[in-house]
Amino acid sequence: MALLDNGKINGRQLMVLVFLYSVGTTVLVIPSGLASIAKQDAWIGGLVGILLGMLTVGLYVMLWRMYPDKTFVGICEAVLGRWAGIIISLIYSLYSFIGTATVLFYVTNFFQIHFLPRTPVVFTCILFAIIVVMGTRMGLESIARTSELMLPWFLILFFVLVTTLTPQINIDNMLPIYEAGTKSVIWAGITFAGTAYMPMVFLFALLPRVQDRQMNLARMGLFLAALAGGLCVVFVTLLCIWILGPDITMRSIFPSYALVKKISIGNFIQRIEAILAGLWFITTYMKTTFYFYSWVTSLSEILRLNNYRTLTLPCAIMMIIFSQIVYPNVIYMQHWDSIVFPPYIIAMGIVIPVVLWVIGLMRGAGKVSASQK
Repeated sequence: MALLDNGKINGRQLMVLVFLYSVGTTVLVIPSGLASIAKQDAWIGGLVGILLGMLTVGLYVMLWRMYPDKTFVGICEAVLGRWAGIIISLIYSLYSFIGTATVLFYVTNFFQIHFLPRTPVVFTCILFAIIVVMGTRMGLESIARTSELMLPWFLILFFVLVTTLTPQINIDNMLPIYEAGTKSVIWAGITFAGTAYMPMVFLFALLPRVQDRQMNLARMGLFLAALAGGLCVVFVTLLCIWILGPDITMRSIFPSYALVKKISIGNFIQRIEAILAGLWFITTYMKTTFYFYSWVTSLSEILRLNNYRTLTLPCAIMMIIFSQIVYPNVIYMQHWDSIVFPPYIIAMGIVIPVVLWVIGLMRGAGKVSASQK
């Protein structure tokens, strides 16, 4: 089936998208999750997660090389047959829908708690959803160019964050090192990889649209971008441990924002968290748009529609409604993120791609795609 979006991106744009996507909401919520598992060794768990994430990205790159011109839906149907492929594709589409709604919940919940406490959350949700739908309807090229425009601002704000917090670092907060033990560190690493890297399975919505003269460099750039995004999140986690301590980091819903509140230079430059919130706005917007784009394009491909844009409005309404009920309360959210989410994303992000890759390898799909090049 022909691609639903004729837009093309190059290797550099892919790197920027992957970098911002891997940071995404991860930088907001993962420090708390890691600290609750591994305490002051949360940063070690993050490094383990990066290692697992690189293996995960390697799996996706191998599957991409095997089926360079197919989306995930196309790969499922090519490998498993039409009906079995459609079933797996529907599960894939369902998860992208859930991912879109949960990220939208994080965004609106964050803004309601810290900036707009008297504004009904549904209005914040609708406003954010509007710009997500606008970006999706404009197509992949517009999303990629937007990410290129946002990247310098992200880097500037991240640099300001690091430099202004450096004087408050207390290395004693990370001691004793490795007290949590191997089991906790590994589980923290799995949680990190499941949040930052395994959702990259939705990259297959855009990988067939990557056109670069040197595709091997583009694939290597995917690794580098994923690594850079993971290191940024680990460094923010380390700052949370150094400055807030493991206990406060563990108890905070958004510890990285609590971290920004600590900025104070000469008792003069203070309360700049609203400015630095641009960090999270940029990354969460890109991640939400990415999820939504993957959802509507995969669903359109399953339904054999010629234009995915016809689904953006009804899907947006579903996204807004579901984001209001996906997490009834914070306790449920923590239970979902810590108990339900890891096996679910492992099945979606590891097990199914491995099965597709192994079957494709047995059928010689990799040799066919290589000969076509």
